[in-house]
Amino acid sequence: MIDTPQPPRDALVPEDWSDDCGHGTTRGPIGRGQRFARAALAVFIVGAALYTLKNFVPALLWGCVFAIATWPLYHRAELRFGRKDWVPLLFTAVIALIFLIPMGVAILKAAEEAQNMLMWADNVRHNGIPVPTVLNRLPFGRAAVTSWWETNLANQQHLAVTLHSFDATHGMAVTRQVGSQLARRGTLFLFAIVTLFFLLRDGDDLIRRLMVASHRTFGERGESIARQMITSVHGTVAGLVFVGLGEGALMAPVYMFAGTPQPLLFALATAVAAMIPFLALPTVCLAALLALMQGGAVGAVVIIVVGSIIVFVADHFIRPYLIGGSTQMPFLWVLLGILGGVETWGLLGLFLGPAIMAALHLLWRVWSSDAHEHTA
Repeated sequence: MIDTPQPPRDALVPEDWSDDCGHGTTRGPIGRGQRFARAALAVFIVGAALYTLKNFVPALLWGCVFAIATWPLYHRAELRFGRKDWVPLLFTAVIALIFLIPMGVAILKAAEEAQNMLMWADNVRHNGIPVPTVLNRLPFGRAAVTSWWETNLANQQHLAVTLHSFDATHGMAVTRQVGSQLARRGTLFLFAIVTLFFLLRDGDDLIRRLMVASHRTFGERGESIARQMITSVHGTVAGLVFVGLGEGALMAPVYMFAGTPQPLLFALATAVAAMIPFLALPTVCLAALLALMQGGAVGAVVIIVVGSIIVFVADHFIRPYLIGGSTQMPFLWVLLGILGGVETWGLLGLFLGPAIMAALHLLWRVWSSDAHEHTA
C-alpha cells in the first residue's frame, strides 16, 4: 500500500480565516482590505444561500420555532432515555400528529359542509330562501326586514339574477386555486417537520456551535439577545397557542349547549382564531348568530356572555402574564410584535414578531441603562 503524502497543515486550514478568533496559523498581519474582502465574501455566500432557499425559508423558520418550543421537554426525554434516534423521531411524529389530526378533521367537516352547501345552493336557485321565523320575534323593524327579505331573497327570479355570476367555471377555478395552496402548504409543512427532526437530533452540537459563533461575533450580549428571543418564543407558545386551545376547549361545551351547528368545528375555529388577539370574539359572535338563526335565542345569549368573559380574561390577564412576564416586556410591545408580525410574516409572525420585539426591548434596556450610568 503506497502512502500518499499529506499536505502541510497550512494547506488544510484556509489562511487567516480564523485568526481573529484565536485559532489557525497566520503568516503575518492582516490588512484592513483583506478583512473587508473576507467579510464581503462571507456576506455574499450567506446571501446566495438565502436566495437559493428563499421558497423554503418559512419552512426552516417553522422548524426552528417547533424545535425551540419543544426543546425543554425533548432535553428531559433525552436525559431519561439517552441519545437514541427514536427519541427525536417520536417527538417529530407527535408534533406532526398534533397538526395533522385537527387539520384532517377540519377538512372532512369542511367537505361535508361544502356538499351540504351545494345542495342548499341548488335548492335556493329553484325555491329561494324562505323567511326565517326568527324575524317574527324581532323587537323592532320586523316589517321592514321581512319585506326586504321577501323581495330580495325569497323571490326566486331576483335571487337567480344575483347568483348568476357564480357559475361552474368560476367554482372550478376556485377549487384549483385552493388545491394548489393546499399542496404548497403541505410541502412546506413536510419540510418543517423534516427540519424539526434534524434540529432535535443535532441540537446539542448546533447550540454549542451557535454559542461559540455568538461569542466570537457579538460577545456576551449576543448570547443575552439569543436567550431573550428564545424565552419570547416559549412565552408566545404558552400565551398564544396553549391559551387559544384552552379557549376553544372551554367554548366547546357552550356551543353544544346552545345548539350551534357543528360545535366541535366551531370550537376548533375558536381555538385557532384565539391564537391571534381580537379574533376570538368575532368567531364567538358568528357562532351566536348561527345559534340564533336556529331559533336558540337563549343559547345565543349564553354564547355571547360566556365567550366574552373567557376572551376578556385570556386577553387581559393570562396572555400578558405568560408572554410579557417571561421576557419582562410591556404588553404593548408584545401586542405590537404579534400584530405587526402577523401582518408582515403571516402566521409565522405570531412567533417571529414577539421574538424580534423582545430583542429590541433588551437592546433598549441595555442602551438606556448604559447611557444613564455614563451621565450619572
